Amino acid sequence: MRPLFTLTAIALIAAGPLLAEPAPTPAAAAAPNAEQAKALIQQFAGTLKGELETAMKAGGPTSAIAVCNARAPAIAAELSAKSGWKVARVSLKPRNAKTGQPDAWEQQVLTRFEERKAAGEAVDTLAFGAVVEGDGSKQFRFMKAIPTGEVCLACHGSAISHEVAATLDRAYPGDRARGYAVGDIRGAFSLAKPID
Repeated sequence: MRPLFTLTAIALIAAGPLLAEPAPTPAAAAAPNAEQAKALIQQFAGTLKGELETAMKAGGPTSAIAVCNARAPAIAAELSAKSGWKVARVSLKPRNAKTGQPDAWEQQVLTRFEERKAAGEAVDTLAFGAVVEGDGSKQFRFMKAIPTGEVCLACHGSAISHEVAATLDRAYPGDRARGYAVGDIRGAFSLAKPID
């Protein structure tokens, strides 16, 4: 059976043991892509956070759910169209099974993030980038963990109100993004860009 992907190079951002034993990437080749990915993540996170905060103030968690359901995919699509990157969020416990399900490479990185967290690394510092080759093409792929904060628990925690749970059930059939505690890895931003 042919592997789904092969790692041909690792960017400098990998911390701890690598996912595989690929040839090293020259720093000059990896750094610009990693910096672009980080900037896109800041845009995505900043835009979504601002809109969610406004919705929370206006109508509480149920309003935030409506914003997250409509705006998160729209923000990702807007950034993808403008930048040439594929921009998404994925999780081992996705809220939206259609858009949040990780592929095999993303699953491996998310699992490694959990191992790194268990070894004492801070969730907000967990990031990984690599040149991934498969199906005759190469991509620079980058992921950054999303930490669970106190405010996240209204919709992602263990003690979700009945009203919030009902709203989530309507908006996200099959939702698995519950039961988190502060400091857990809720998922990751995942970006990919074709390279020559």
